Amino acid sequence: MTTFLVILLVAAMIATVVALVRGIVTFLQERTEEVKGNGPSAGALKSNRMMQMRIFFQAAAIMIVVLILVLAKGT
Repeated sequence: MTTFLVILLVAAMIATVVALVRGIVTFLQERTEEVKGNGPSAGALKSNRMMQMRIFFQAAAIMIVVLILVLAKGT
């Protein structure tokens, strides 16, 4: 059970980094369009979505760490 949780934790951590990098890259690419004042572009909305996914994956990773610690304390 603990091995599965560790694998799940690593997957959540990798997903967090991927979402962070994708969000930053999209943000940097679309920043110039947004400065022109055309409203939020599709890239800006995608960047926002990637940052929301990063927060979700971070929360999942934290919950997995808590679960691992609770299970380790019980043994």
